[in-house]
Amino acid sequence: MAEIVIGTGTQKSARTVLAILERELSRTHGAPRKLTASTETMVIVGERPAYEGDFKTFTLRTRLRGKALESLKDAVAQFSEGCALAEEGSWQILSCPPAGSRANEQAKEAVDKLSGLLRMPEVWRIKGEQFRADPISVEKLFQALVQYKASDVHLSPGEAPLFRIDNQAHRSELMGALSATQIGALIRDLATDVQYKEFEETMQTSFNFHQVGLGYSRVSAFIKTGAPHLTFRYLPETIPSFDELNVPPKPLQELSNLHHGLVLITGMTGSGKTTTVAAMVDWINTHKQLHVLTIENPIEYVHRNKKSFVSQRNTGEDVPSFAIAVEGAMRHDPDVIVIGEMRDSDTIRSAINAASTGHLVISTLHSNTASEVVNRVVSFFDPVERDLVRLQLRDCIRCIICQRLVPRMGGGRFPSLEMMFNDIKPINDAIIAGDTDGMRIGMQQTISHSFLFEEYLLRLFKEGKVDLENARHYSTEVSIFDQMHMGTYSIPRLTELKAARDAMYRA
Repeated sequence: MAEIVIGTGTQKSARTVLAILERELSRTHGAPRKLTASTETMVIVGERPAYEGDFKTFTLRTRLRGKALESLKDAVAQFSEGCALAEEGSWQILSCPPAGSRANEQAKEAVDKLSGLLRMPEVWRIKGEQFRADPISVEKLFQALVQYKASDVHLSPGEAPLFRIDNQAHRSELMGALSATQIGALIRDLATDVQYKEFEETMQTSFNFHQVGLGYSRVSAFIKTGAPHLTFRYLPETIPSFDELNVPPKPLQELSNLHHGLVLITGMTGSGKTTTVAAMVDWINTHKQLHVLTIENPIEYVHRNKKSFVSQRNTGEDVPSFAIAVEGAMRHDPDVIVIGEMRDSDTIRSAINAASTGHLVISTLHSNTASEVVNRVVSFFDPVERDLVRLQLRDCIRCIICQRLVPRMGGGRFPSLEMMFNDIKPINDAIIAGDTDGMRIGMQQTISHSFLFEEYLLRLFKEGKVDLENARHYSTEVSIFDQMHMGTYSIPRLTELKAARDAMYRA
């Protein structure tokens, strides 16, 4: 346990000091049955039989001389049933109740009275012992994830497991408040030696774990406030189909059927990007005889060979980095390359090269809309390279999909999509110019297969899948959704849109 230093302010009772320190320690490491608070001049030890409630026995070590020591001895004599005083070198040791005696109310009263005679320090170094150590049942966690239909569960010291259900955090008394000891032991159980070494050296690690019969999980372990924390992202054993994900199957099947080019699945954290990519890989695996190579950190959905042959590589274990893996992929005879995330210029450059040389490349990126993705990708490169990168993107991008998960009528969440197909000249020209507004205008042309979030959300609202409030809330521009809803919307000209934006910025 990391050393913890806490200021309690001026207190008159050792019991009050321990109560304050126990409350603070429990928040970061869980509740101890034994707590030691120390300074250069005083040490207080409190013990209790359970993880909750007041401490029952107290040991107070201090250094006193002269009149102060005599006053303490006189006071102890008045509480002979509650406390006993002994000496050890220069230390006076106050035991309440005396050694061999049971905890009693007189001991509590004696602690309050006797420590009131002493000058209590304001700053303490604390150490907890005898935390909860019973093993955490991973099977129970997975059963609860399935039962609650939760996407994640968070394990933090001093807290009961916290489940994320429909993007809302819910505490569960499934296991009661956990301790850092329990969570640390679970990390050691779940991680391989290599992964645990990474955790010890970098204070964080991520890996895939399989609970047979219940599902997989992306496990993320990290240190916070000196204590271990653990998060499970639930992934079912059976990869959901497009229909089960409630996404339009036809365009996604057509994209999965491409022979080459770049397809990007984007959105904010927790928007379902990984699941959509997994569904595309599973469709290819089911319907085509190809070699699919995935590069992930860590591997999340696990694919079993069907018609296709799927090779999944875990960066950090199977290959040092995304960039090296993508560059090396060209020599592994892949037809489809799946990159877990476009996170640096080397990875992006290798992905573009692969897409330009006859491979279908599918990857993810964090983004709020489809039209802003091109400039986000280009921003990874030095200014001198950006024009060339835009030219390469114009030639290799087939589609950019952006996702948002919207609260569903009757409970649960429903995916809302925005798709920008690189299928007409205005979008093609806007990509090479890095013109986000131009891409957005191009997406609204009837000759393109593209569509905006606002169009998709309006359809979901008319189908009774999301309510009006959420449809408006999850729109990129509420005014566009409102006009579409009222039937008064017309596609603006690019010059009009730019003038309106300039006026808004000036205001």
